[in-house]
Amino acid sequence: MANFITIFRVFLMFIAVYLIIALPQSVAAYVWALVLTILAFALDGVDGWVARKFHEESKLGALLDIMSDRIVENTYWILFAVQGWLSILFPLIAITRGFITDTIRSAAMEKGFTPFGMQQNPVCKFITGSRFMRISYAVAKVVAFIVIVASKIPGLPHADIVFEVGYWLAVIAIVFCVVRGLPVVIEAKAVLSEGKGSM
Repeated sequence: MANFITIFRVFLMFIAVYLIIALPQSVAAYVWALVLTILAFALDGVDGWVARKFHEESKLGALLDIMSDRIVENTYWILFAVQGWLSILFPLIAITRGFITDTIRSAAMEKGFTPFGMQQNPVCKFITGSRFMRISYAVAKVVAFIVIVASKIPGLPHADIVFEVGYWLAVIAIVFCVVRGLPVVIEAKAVLSEGKGSM
């Protein structure tokens, strides 16, 4: 069930993106896209809760969660750039960071580390794996995406102000994205040169 929810949120995101691209003048389409966007991100927390509640935690589930996060996040960054709402630098930075960190983490998993368990330095561990940093990044990113989509609803009052808020939230999110990826790169050599890691 948890893995189904993880994959299902990707389909919700694709429907939202389709509505935005295919029906750019439709208020109903944008409202539905906004609702589906909110659901897609809300389900990111639900799948983890279901996995813990019904004891469905697994390496496959963790990998699917990371994969779906990357697909959903990068698709929105790309959508916003294609629509001309944000600079192409946003998706380029997010995708490059994702490729680098996911490649390193995949190699670390071969050594026996979990995706977030590879960090050894306390500061690096806090930046990448602490609840505070993970939630802060998730909130900045999710709220930015939701506000930007909402700002493009045809006829929305004060849309320019709403978009400005979304834009600066997107800037904060992309800074978080880079900052949380740096410790993975910094500690990569030390971790990958070690033997079996701690789970």
